[in-house]
Amino acid sequence: KTPWGIARRHLMAARLKRCVVRRRDGPEQHGVAASCLRELRDKVCGVLAIDKAREPITLVLAEDGTIVDDEDYFLCLPSNTKFVALAKDEKWSSKSLDSGASWLSESADEVDSAAEKWKQLARQLKDDLSNIILMSEEDLQVLIDVPRSDLAEELAQSETKIQVLQDTLQQVLDRREEERQSRQLLELYLEALKTEDSILSKAAEPEAAPRKEMDVVDTGTSSTDTSATTALSNQVLTALKEKPAPELCLDSQDLELVLKEDAAALASALGWDKQKAGALQEACDQELSKRLKQVQTLHSLRSTSKGKKTLPWGDWPSSKRKK
Repeated sequence: KTPWGIARRHLMAARLKRCVVRRRDGPEQHGVAASCLRELRDKVCGVLAIDKAREPITLVLAEDGTIVDDEDYFLCLPSNTKFVALAKDEKWSSKSLDSGASWLSESADEVDSAAEKWKQLARQLKDDLSNIILMSEEDLQVLIDVPRSDLAEELAQSETKIQVLQDTLQQVLDRREEERQSRQLLELYLEALKTEDSILSKAAEPEAAPRKEMDVVDTGTSSTDTSATTALSNQVLTALKEKPAPELCLDSQDLELVLKEDAAALASALGWDKQKAGALQEACDQELSKRLKQVQTLHSLRSTSKGKKTLPWGDWPSSKRKK
């Protein structure tokens, strides 16, 4: 078991997609993690105790009944997507949900808030397309999910240009995910090397060599000290604590807030030591600097173009990457 093998195994576990499943007429919902559509179907049959005689099952989106039978489409779905499992000869119907309607419904306030959010993001792009670089991954996904016709109407552009825009947004999102996975793989590989070196050094130690007891020094700090306060929202703190390479998923304003935080207060809020919190702030600083340099480069190119005050929609880079 080489370090690369250990690293790859951990990375495959990190790629599992979290899903929520239920039967058409059942109120119970179950959480399932799967790396592909076939694996999800197999696990759903076991979790929901679907009889073999009633297979093959069909998985549909609980929101609108869209049949999910394409592997690529499944991989594009966000985590915690809700599915309804239909046994053989069963049909999806919103009326059949009855007691489970609350599982799918959203309040009017949430819907209005979501609509207002994508319009606000669209206005940012209308003012300056380079704002794409400064957006969070969540904001990028919101604009990608907006129907093309609605976004075209909001931005007063043709649907063809909106398709190019959404392809560009997806490319930015994909590049951040690729960077995150590369960092994860490198970190797992280095961790595996440390483990291997530790095992080898222990094996090389003379058996008779007595182990020296180390004195425990009280540094005066405690991980349970929660007296320090932070101005960061719970959503940002959760992202910092749980997401790999969290600096990639935050927008630039949140990155600035993280940098302004006192390292001790940030460490206390996250339950980390001060050194780890400092490393996180350094990573956020590097990511923010990189984004600002990209924006400055675009503005510089714009200012040197012939009489163009704004970057024309027609000149926005094609969705196809140049080789």
